Amino acid sequence: MRPLRGALGFLTRLPIRSDDGDWAALTANVWAFPVVAYAIGVLVALPLAVEVPAATAAVAYVGAVFLVTGINHADGLADLGDAAVVHGDPERRRSVMKDTTVGVGGIVALGVALAALVAGGFLLAALPTLTGVALAVAAEVGAKLGMVTLAARGRPSHDGMGAQLLGATGREEWLGVAVALPVAVVAVPATAAAVVMGPVVALALRRWAHGNLGGVGGDVFGATNELARVVALHAGVVAWTLS
Repeated sequence: MRPLRGALGFLTRLPIRSDDGDWAALTANVWAFPVVAYAIGVLVALPLAVEVPAATAAVAYVGAVFLVTGINHADGLADLGDAAVVHGDPERRRSVMKDTTVGVGGIVALGVALAALVAGGFLLAALPTLTGVALAVAAEVGAKLGMVTLAARGRPSHDGMGAQLLGATGREEWLGVAVALPVAVVAVPATAAAVVMGPVVALALRRWAHGNLGGVGGDVFGATNELARVVALHAGVVAWTLS
């Protein structure tokens, strides 16, 4: 249970008591990320199960996402956006990410991601209820599976919280895949596409971070979570539409 408590404490704002021992257990068992993602997905998908206009459901869905998960990971996306528009070596980019002031790059990154999330919520609300809920859960599971991929395949850019999550074994990565399989087959191909997008986004960000930041840090984990969720939602809806 300790890895799960650690994952809940790291990924959500839920009133779950966790301590340093739970965090240590999580860093050695990152497969707990997609396990906890099921609970997160169900909670954020609740507005989609209510008979309200699609626009209202979309806004409520986005509100639920931030109510349940907080804004720490969105902050990582903002920092990455600022780093992306800075010219210079990896050290220069990392120094910009430590600045508490949000620049134009961060504002644009957050704005585009938020708009895409609202649009994704609208699309989910237009789907049959069970399909929309399943896809919302799959997007969370896929995003957290992406974080497992990053933990297993990234190298640290510097000492910090992100570095503590790195170094996951192949066994943990495959356990994460096994945990994600049940939701991937609920509404094939939509949920399968959503789950797959998590690792795809993670690998893309890993490549960019290794080349531009010197490796992976906590902000890259946060950005992976936020971007993978959005990409997973849209990929899942496209797959459902084409099927």
